[in-house]
Amino acid sequence: MEAPKRKRNSAEYDDDEFDTFKPPPPSSAAENGGIDLSLLEALEKSQQNPVEALDIKTVKKLILAFERRLKENIAARLKYPDQPEKFADSEVELHEEIEKLKILAGGPEFYPELVNLGTIASITSLLNHENTDIAIDVVGLLQDLTDEDVLEDNDEPAQVLVDALVENNALELLVQLLSKMSDSDPDESAAIYSLLATVENFIEVKPSVAELVCERTKLMKWLLTRIKVREFDGNKQYASEILAILLQSSSVNQKRLGQLNGVDALLQAVAMYKSKDPKTPDEEEMVENLFDALCCLLMPLENKERFVKSEGVELMIIIMNQKKMCYGSAIRALDFAMTNYPPACERFVDVMGLKTAFPAFMGKLPLSKKNKKRYKEELEERLVSLVASLFGGILRGSRRDRLLSKFVENECEKIDRLMELYMRYSNRVKLEAERFDQLELDDLEMDEDEKYNRKLEAGLYTLQLIAVILGHLWTSEHPRIRARIDLLLKQQKLTKEDVKDILQEYHDNIGDLEGPEEKERGQSKIQRFISAF
Repeated sequence: MEAPKRKRNSAEYDDDEFDTFKPPPPSSAAENGGIDLSLLEALEKSQQNPVEALDIKTVKKLILAFERRLKENIAARLKYPDQPEKFADSEVELHEEIEKLKILAGGPEFYPELVNLGTIASITSLLNHENTDIAIDVVGLLQDLTDEDVLEDNDEPAQVLVDALVENNALELLVQLLSKMSDSDPDESAAIYSLLATVENFIEVKPSVAELVCERTKLMKWLLTRIKVREFDGNKQYASEILAILLQSSSVNQKRLGQLNGVDALLQAVAMYKSKDPKTPDEEEMVENLFDALCCLLMPLENKERFVKSEGVELMIIIMNQKKMCYGSAIRALDFAMTNYPPACERFVDVMGLKTAFPAFMGKLPLSKKNKKRYKEELEERLVSLVASLFGGILRGSRRDRLLSKFVENECEKIDRLMELYMRYSNRVKLEAERFDQLELDDLEMDEDEKYNRKLEAGLYTLQLIAVILGHLWTSEHPRIRARIDLLLKQQKLTKEDVKDILQEYHDNIGDLEGPEEKERGQSKIQRFISAF
C-alpha cells in the first residue's frame, strides 16, 4: 500500500483558512501617482544583485561569503551576548547570505563540492541558532536544495547531499526545531510546513531516512500529537501524510509507532469523522492519509491486538453504520485488522458486525462522489476479503454457526451473490488470459510470473478468495448450502472442477513471506477444500 505523494509548498494552503500565509497586497498604483512602487523596488533590487552564472568559481564565492558572515555573527554574539542591537546587523547579513545560497538549487551537480568544502556542517549548525528566524531561513534553503523538481535526473549529487546532511545531524536538529515552533505564529506555521516538506524530500532521495528519522528523533511523537488536534489546517494534513509515508514500507516503523500508542492516537483522529464528513478536498485527503496510516499500522500482529483492545472494531462498525465518507475506509481497516487474526474476527461477530457487513456484501452500498464504478469494485473486493477472513478466523462454535446461517437465510441469497461475483471475476481473468494468447501470437512473449501478476491485477486474487469461501461453505456439509452451490454451478454450465482449478492455482502460488510453516498450513487448508470438492 502506498501512501499518496505530492510536492507542495505553503502557497497551496486553502485561501479562506490560511490568510496568514498570503503575501501582503502590493502597493496601490493609484495611491502613488500611477506608479507601482513594488515593481520599481524589484527592478532596483535586481540591478543591485545581478544573477551570476553558476559555475565552480561562483559556488566557492557564495560559500566563502556565507562562511564569513557566519563567523562574524558568532563573534558578535559572543562579544555582546546581552546587547542584541550590537549583533542585529550581522544577523541581517547572515540572513542575506543564506538566501543567496538558494541559487545552488539551480546546479545540483555542484552539491558534492558543497559537501567537500565542509559547508554542510555550517549550514546544519544554524538549525540550532538562537534566532529562530535564521533557523527558519535554513529550513527554506534545505527545502529548495532537496526539492524533487531540482533533483530530477541528479540522483548521485542528491544522495551525496542528503548523506552529508544526515551525517551532520540534520534530522535531529530539524525535529528539535519542529518542537520549538508553534502553529499560532504565522511565520513559524509556514516554517513547520516547509520543514515537513524537507523531511519528505530527504525520504524521496534516500528511503532509509524513513527509519533513521524515527530511530534518532521524536518525529513520530510530534506527528501523533499534531493529528490529535481537533481543528483542521494544512499542517495537520501534512502531518498525516508524513505519518503514512513513514509507515508504508517499514515494519520497524509500524512496530515503533504501535509502542508509542499510535493505534489509539489514529483511532482518536479518525473518530472525529465517524458521524460527519470532511468539509474540503484537503480535509478529505487528510482523512484518507489517516486511514492509510492506520491500515499500515495494522500489518504487525501486536498492533492488531492493540486495535481490538482499543475497540477499533466497534469504531469501524459505527462508522459503517453512519454511512458517511469514511464508510469504505472503515471496511478497509477492518480487512487489515481481521486478516490472519482470529480475535478481531471473533470481536466482529460479537459486536453485531455481520448485521452491518452483509448488506454491504449484497451490494447495498452508500453512494460516493468518487468514480462510482471503481469505488464499488474496491469495496466489493474488500468485503470478499473480509468474509474470507471471517471464515478463516472462526472455525467452530456458535460464532461459526451464526456466520454459516447468513448464507442460508433469505433463500441462500448470499450464495447467489457469491456466485454472481465468481462469474464476474472469472470472466475478467479469462479475458486477460486471452490477451496473453494474442500477445504471444504477436511474438511478444511473457514469462509465467508476469502472466500470473497480470491475472492478479485483473481480479484473480478476489476470484481465489471467492473460491476459498465456497470451499468453507462446501466443507460445512450443510445440505442446503451444498444443494444451492450445485444448482448455481449447473445454471452457469460449470462444475466443481472449475472451482478446484482456481483453488489449485491459489495453492501452488502461496508464498512463504510469513515463513515455511505458515505456507504449509495455508496449502494444507486449500488442499482440504480441493479434496472435498
